[in-house]
Amino acid sequence: MDAQDQESLTRWDRLGSRDTSSRMATMEHIRQEVMRKVEAIGPMAPCSPSPAPSGCPAGSDLNVTLAHLLMLTKRCPFDDVKERCLRLLQAVQDLGVRIPRPLGNGPSRFIPEKEILGVSKVDTRTQSIFEDAFAALGRLDNISLVMGFHPQYLESFLRTQHYLLQMDGPLSLHYRHYIGIMAAARHQCSYLVNLHVNDFLQVGGDPKWLNGLNEAPQKLQQLGEINKILAHRPWLLTKEHIEGLLKAEEHSWSLAELIHAVVLLTHYHSLASFTFGCGIMPEIHCDGGHTFRPPSLSQYCVCDIANGNNHGNHHDSHLSSQEVCGEVEVLMERMKQLQECRDDEEASQEEMATRFEREKTESMLVVTAEDEEWVPSRDISRHFEDLSYGYKDFSRRGEHVPTFRVQDYSWEDHGFSLVNRLYPDVGQMLDEKFQMAYNLTYNTMATHKDVDTSMLRRAIWNYIHCMFGIRYDDYDYGEINQLLDRSFKIYIKTMVCSPEKTTKRMYESFWRQFQHSEKVHVNLLLMEARMQAELLYALRAITRFMT
Repeated sequence: MDAQDQESLTRWDRLGSRDTSSRMATMEHIRQEVMRKVEAIGPMAPCSPSPAPSGCPAGSDLNVTLAHLLMLTKRCPFDDVKERCLRLLQAVQDLGVRIPRPLGNGPSRFIPEKEILGVSKVDTRTQSIFEDAFAALGRLDNISLVMGFHPQYLESFLRTQHYLLQMDGPLSLHYRHYIGIMAAARHQCSYLVNLHVNDFLQVGGDPKWLNGLNEAPQKLQQLGEINKILAHRPWLLTKEHIEGLLKAEEHSWSLAELIHAVVLLTHYHSLASFTFGCGIMPEIHCDGGHTFRPPSLSQYCVCDIANGNNHGNHHDSHLSSQEVCGEVEVLMERMKQLQECRDDEEASQEEMATRFEREKTESMLVVTAEDEEWVPSRDISRHFEDLSYGYKDFSRRGEHVPTFRVQDYSWEDHGFSLVNRLYPDVGQMLDEKFQMAYNLTYNTMATHKDVDTSMLRRAIWNYIHCMFGIRYDDYDYGEINQLLDRSFKIYIKTMVCSPEKTTKRMYESFWRQFQHSEKVHVNLLLMEARMQAELLYALRAITRFMT
């Protein structure tokens, strides 16, 4: 990256300042720079609908800048910056240069834009979190906007992610982003791959590494094996895998580096689940987020950006209220009955163990959505090896995996302290994030208030861990079948094990009477439970190597 590019990036970063005059001075610099580039193109006729993708050479420096301005008009948390960017795009269009327009319907394919970006909904705390995120990254990404339904969680998530990617730690900055790319690519998550390709280049990463994992240093290539196992079959990770990384002569990892890498891998595997589970759209300024083609024969106007008229009518396909009527009440009644049964009698340890094994076996029979073979695009697959390696159920073809008993190795008693010792403060941050997702409640279910949802949240968390072979001795796994119906189980299994196969129909088919914010909460639970399950297997293998 040359000095001019670096200076330009620094300039965009200054738009995150809390000081209005500083932001306005930065916008004036950007305006002058853009107008200089426009004038350098020479006089142009007003854009007419033609096959050419823009009024200037495709992929040019100016196009990148215009796409960035478009993103700011929709995503910047500061209204003054939004307004100036709109005005600047209008001025560019008035000079006959075609400007980009957004593609898609907001941050998510599954959730109506107005529910996520409803202006009146963003309270002071959420606004402050959004401003902090924008200042730290120079963007307010679609993941953060969707998580904004739950500001307490979002704050914890962003703090942890910022620490993992940008604060002092064992790994260099470009290694961190490359590991993020490797992890996201296991699930063909082009959204996360594209974000981190940009970040990798911004922190000085070698563009050659992006040609494929075989172009990256040997040390990163060696991480490919545990990336693959953790993403798809974490129960197969052994202390021998750990030994291979720590004793690889000149390419060896230190324990601290490996902990950092494992936390990043598990973070991005589970974030890929959230991305697909919430139907996260490409960022406006990234590939697939905007286009320079006019929407129709009528001239596209910058006012359409301001008014959100950048797409056709969007109709939510809701089932008739009679079809789903009573869904919530039935679930609440089951919770009440289970609570009464708990109070009346307690199952024996043998019976509890049997119920776990039964649920684990049944979870293997749940078929993920459209269970066809998935062929990743070359663009994504170059970042990892062994394309055929994916999720496999524990006992398919007679394969047996021992149950992982939390009583023998738990996050609270073992994993937490190991992470904190080798990567200070991160254990604490992860613990807060796990607790936040697990304990988050507004005591509501759809339109019902003052509901204790702890039984339901525990069933969801423990079902995910059950799919990974992880058992809690004190939990009655018979409750899961009472609380999670088949369509919900299909959604959970797909999102956790094969998230790239998640569809809008699956998202809409579970909990049909619940609000989108409640479904996002479910996705937070799924993401954190998956991350903790992967971490437990990785940290247990590291502990076994150390002892």
